[in-house]
Amino acid sequence: MSNECIFDIRRIMEMLPHRYPFLLVDRVLEFESGARLKAIKNVTMNENYFQGHFPNMPVMPGVLQLEALAQAGGILVINSIDEPLGDKVFLFTGLDKVKFRRPVVPGDQLELNVYYERNKLNIWKMRGVATVDGQVTCQGEFSAAIVDKGAM
Repeated sequence: MSNECIFDIRRIMEMLPHRYPFLLVDRVLEFESGARLKAIKNVTMNENYFQGHFPNMPVMPGVLQLEALAQAGGILVINSIDEPLGDKVFLFTGLDKVKFRRPVVPGDQLELNVYYERNKLNIWKMRGVATVDGQVTCQGEFSAAIVDKGAM
């Protein structure tokens, strides 16, 4: 895998509102506007959820793998639209056809691959596949919307 960095953590933090402990994308390696994005999440024993999931057998929760894919999808969309978000935020709206295939443990580098499927009426549909060392850990389809912060 190439270590070339398209967006580093500083740039990612400019795009996403998430912060520790919920920022789950460390680096973007590949980006094709309106088509796809490849990012990574380095999984370390320092992650706060490992205290309880599970003691003496740390496993990254599947929902956090999906959240990492959704955040990567947000970066894809934010960098594919023609105007800045301004007072809007990109929110997860749904999941479909989700499958978990392999546990993710400390020391793994989770590769996040997100593919644009379509968008209509401000709803973006994407497909995501997370892998570790070429093995699928989880996959699924998800949707998200760009929403005015004042409407929340």
